[in-house]
Parts: sequence; structure tokens; C-alpha cells
Amino acid sequence: MLTTLKTAYIDTRAADLAWCLGREPLPALAVLDLRFGEASVQLRLLGASHQVILDEAHGLCSETVACMPGSSTPLPLGVSTLVGDREYEFAARVETLSRGSFAGRAQELLALVADHPHGLAGTFPGSPHAFTAMLAQRHEGLVGWRTWHAYPQEGRLVATRTRVGVRVAASL
Repeated sequence: MLTTLKTAYIDTRAADLAWCLGREPLPALAVLDLRFGEASVQLRLLGASHQVILDEAHGLCSETVACMPGSSTPLPLGVSTLVGDREYEFAARVETLSRGSFAGRAQELLALVADHPHGLAGTFPGSPHAFTAMLAQRHEGLVGWRTWHAYPQEGRLVATRTRVGVRVAASL
């Protein structure tokens, strides 16, 4: 699903993104509710990026990646932790692209997510390549999502990948 977000595009930077687990739902500009078996996933586009809320039998997991004033947790390159009895893995990378490459990559990602039944993308008015896009999936017992946050004014694209699954005991 592709939507135009009803908010002014604020000139933020990729470096302003922060990461947080366990935050309460924030006001969203667009929401997509999904079901994967017994798991429900809510993809939420915020005025300053994304929030995902995963609710399944093992409990609730809330991930927020956004420009949050006063946040003390910058966007990490990777996190691996337990959320309840589930393993949570997060990875982020920042790509710096030329203007032409950025426009092409933006169009490619928006096309991928816009037509996907588990995808949500929002573009900001005033800048055709300013967007946040999210894509969720379930694969082999894991629920996961990927996100892309575009900052055309600086030629940066922030990509994240998250997987959440039941902890598997190591065999001896």
C-alpha cells in the first residue's frame, strides 16, 4: 500500500534516527494491520519514521525507529537480545548514493513495497523521493520486517532488518 503522508516534510537527517524497544504506540500517519497465523503485526508510519508492533502468543514486541527528540539511543548497526522468550535481531545500514542513483533506488523500493500485500509506504509531500517504506513477512517460524527511510536532501537511505522468533535451545 502506498500513501501520501498528510504532513509537511521536515528536513531531518539520517543521523537523527534513534532506536527503541518497548515504546507505547505513537500517533501514526498510516497503519497496516497484518496476520501471520496467530501473530498480528501492525506496521505504523510516523511523522518521523516507523513503529512495528508484533503481538503473538509469546507476548508483545514494539520496535520504534524514529527521529525522537531527547532520545539517548542512536540507531545501532546491530542488536541481538531477548524480548520475553523470543530472540530479537535488528540490523541497520546507511547507504550514501548519488542524486541519480538515489532517485532510481527510491523508485525501485517504492514499486516493490506499494504492490506487496504486506507492504506499507508513505511519501512526503514536497519531495518525491522522501519516503518511509516497510515490508513484513513470516518465514520458518520467524516474523520479520524490513524498512527503508529516505533522506534525499543528503543522498542517504537507511535500511533496517528485524527478525523475531522463539528461542531455540542449543544442542550439545
